[in-house]
Amino acid sequence: MSLKRLVLQLGQGTDIRGANNTKAAKRAVRNAISRNNLNIAETLGQPREQMDIQVIIGAPKPETVDKTAVAAVFPYGKIEVQCENGGLEIANPNTNDSTLLVHAAVIVRMEIPKPQLKKDVM
Repeated sequence: MSLKRLVLQLGQGTDIRGANNTKAAKRAVRNAISRNNLNIAETLGQPREQMDIQVIIGAPKPETVDKTAVAAVFPYGKIEVQCENGGLEIANPNTNDSTLLVHAAVIVRMEIPKPQLKKDVM
């Protein structure tokens, strides 16, 4: 058996004041998964913990994202967080901070058992 991609969820998150890439990344992940009730594991007869979840974060400063904190947003599954350059940073001309926009892609994969073919009995 091999892992098959079953779900792609997209989200965005912001940190209006403070330019915290981790805070915005966590919000982006919550945005991606908050409007779904996926019963994939149950449908395939597998425990939820077997879900292979890949998170790709696009942030202005990806090296500052706390991957462990982002992974902790998920209640179950095997989580891998990857951070890349992306998103948007808008400087506030009146202060020393900025507003961040971070994007998240959440990919869910699971093992799909091959169907057992029944032989005709004569």
